[in-house]
Amino acid sequence: MLAPRRGLEVVPLPAEGVPATLYRAAGGGAAPVVVIAHGFAGSRAMMEPFATTLAQAGYLAAIFDFPGHGRNPAPLPGGLADDAAAAGALLAALDRVVAAARPLGDGRLAVLGHSMAGDIVTRWALRHEEASATVALSLFAPTVTADRPRDLLVMVGAWEPEFLREEARRIVGLAAPGGRAEAGVTYGDPATGTARRLVIVPGVEHIGVIYARQSLEAARDWLNGAFGRNDAGPVDARGRWIALLLGGLVALAWPLSHLLPRAAPVPTGAGLDWRRLWPVALLPAVLTPLLLRLLPTGWLPLLLGDYLAAHCGLYGALTAAGLWWVRPPGPRAAVSVGAVVLAAAALAAYAILGLGGAIDRFVLSFMPAPHRLELVPVLLCGTLPWFLADEWATRGRGAARLAYAATKLLFLLSLLGAVALDPPRLFFLIIIVPVMPVFLLVFGLFSRWSHRATHSPLPAAIANALALAWAMAATFPMVPR
Repeated sequence: MLAPRRGLEVVPLPAEGVPATLYRAAGGGAAPVVVIAHGFAGSRAMMEPFATTLAQAGYLAAIFDFPGHGRNPAPLPGGLADDAAAAGALLAALDRVVAAARPLGDGRLAVLGHSMAGDIVTRWALRHEEASATVALSLFAPTVTADRPRDLLVMVGAWEPEFLREEARRIVGLAAPGGRAEAGVTYGDPATGTARRLVIVPGVEHIGVIYARQSLEAARDWLNGAFGRNDAGPVDARGRWIALLLGGLVALAWPLSHLLPRAAPVPTGAGLDWRRLWPVALLPAVLTPLLLRLLPTGWLPLLLGDYLAAHCGLYGALTAAGLWWVRPPGPRAAVSVGAVVLAAAALAAYAILGLGGAIDRFVLSFMPAPHRLELVPVLLCGTLPWFLADEWATRGRGAARLAYAATKLLFLLSLLGAVALDPPRLFFLIIIVPVMPVFLLVFGLFSRWSHRATHSPLPAAIANALALAWAMAATFPMVPR
């Protein structure tokens, strides 16, 4: 994953307060500049495969963090409520990066964007004739015409939602005979700036399309055609290597868990069988979205971070109430507080610094800047009650088989129910729901291995709650207070 950087200069790009990075071949001459923009809730690290691939082909490639994203300290005005304000801030940030990067090249310019940024770079290119080519991944762009912006490549993953694939066909179809575009066919003429092409990338979804070799090669080849170049070089198709690295780190947690201190003499937890577990697990899933339907959001400068923290907190409180109601009789095993604290600290450090450090380096910004770090304790007040109650309900002698998986499924269904009750306000949760199963699977494994080693559900509950609060603070878009 480091090999694609060989022979490149990677330097900060001063862009009037917008955090940006420039990639270029060491000792290379003047070349076209490509400004690359990330999607909603992403960061510049996510787009690095395009930057390194294009820099290896001789381009000057710039990536940056939009307002409210990554390590950009400026919030995103408008959030989800005011599209005009948000779009204005995003376009202004793109303006500043273009102004900083373009003088370093030969004067020629292209823009590339994913998802939200696909629309933003397309809007920008419509307003600026200096954009010789545009590459847009997974976009929704109602403003595109048959010949504007110039030389437009549209890419979408074969596993993405149907509406995105249809939008891609519609956009390219504006220039196709009969209005129906075929993938892999170029319509129009690159020499006159009217070229259009649709690429459907097989076997990938909304995030995987960024890392697919076909996406990276298609973008490079499209820009080569637009600029009359034929340079190539290593392609930073790091997706499988990222999966291998993260999978290895998860697997390594199993033998390391044997080093955790024993916190209780026997396995502790509620030990609920299915008959007693169902009401404890089901009622919070039903009641939480109903009770929180009227909860105002916006009391944290983190887009819907306040709602998700409140959802976790109330869900945990209701689960704890259910546990108190059905609590089994009998003595409780003594738990060593010191061992719990030590084990929780070790688990949290491995999850955040080990696994999170790899994510921050190769996937997206996961180490919060100071203005985000201060939100972690606030979010922890919501995530901790849920993980404590849920871990206790699903662990212990006699606990129902697959109880942990069942309660997590109910939690995800509860989030979807909340979105269904208030789509305009909570739609952003749809973006994170597909990521949550992966998070819960990984930290479910950590929880299981920790409980076997420590005999207590508390260390994993504390560590997992901190990891979720950390992830929310690091990745959710920041908005004005």
